[in-house]
Amino acid sequence: MRPRKPTSSPNARPAKPGGRLHSAKGAAATEVRHGLARVLSKAGVCSRSEAARRVLEGRVSVDGRLVRDPEFPVVAGRHVVLLDGQPLVAERRLYIALNKPRGLVTTVQDEQGRQTVYQCFDGAGLPWLAPVGRLDKASEGLLFFSNDPEWAARLTDPATGPLKTYRVQIDGVPDAAQLARMHEGIDDAGEHLAAHSVQVLQQGGRNAWLEVVLDEGRNRHIRRLLKVLGFDVLRLMRVAIGPVQLGTLGKGQWRELDAAELNALRASGD
Repeated sequence: MRPRKPTSSPNARPAKPGGRLHSAKGAAATEVRHGLARVLSKAGVCSRSEAARRVLEGRVSVDGRLVRDPEFPVVAGRHVVLLDGQPLVAERRLYIALNKPRGLVTTVQDEQGRQTVYQCFDGAGLPWLAPVGRLDKASEGLLFFSNDPEWAARLTDPATGPLKTYRVQIDGVPDAAQLARMHEGIDDAGEHLAAHSVQVLQQGGRNAWLEVVLDEGRNRHIRRLLKVLGFDVLRLMRVAIGPVQLGTLGKGQWRELDAAELNALRASGD
């Protein structure tokens, strides 16, 4: 029996290994689509919420058509997105380390009119940057900022983020049992709070300095943990995020992370 001769059609596309035909429609289905607001955010021009606001205000067009839906699907490299009539150009990725002073809140704008960490960048001409994690108003020390949302998400995810090291002054001297309990953890307001590690660095008659390392950071994590054990925090300073040290960076001063630090952070999450 002779093999059957394959038929062809002028509209057929060449078959890939396995004999299945792939139409243009099928190829389009594999394209990755993101909501319009997310596309603006991923480009590093503003936050996701700010991007949604700009879309709703009618400042964004896709392929020449005004779009007011922040979730409008866009394919990178296929659709032309304009913001205020200008092509959407991705900002240079920036990775900033700031020595946050006490008394500043970690937010862009504060409803109560308090001073924010962004005053540390006044006059620097930096693009939009978002804080990577938080330090509360009374806390100080190392805080990252970036316009790379994916990088920030990896650092703040407890599964992939680096350890964070703090120096903490408290109004008492903990004993071995209290230190062990900090490591084991306590339950507070429905959350389990624990330290990855803790040790006494220095102690006097009425207070002590601790080194506390966290593998995740919940709201006011260390303060709440110590409060349950009967201690008030007098001073709290973050001195390292993974392999990146605060070092001699002055209060309110900032610098860009270098390539070695970025590589070390990446490796710490593997």
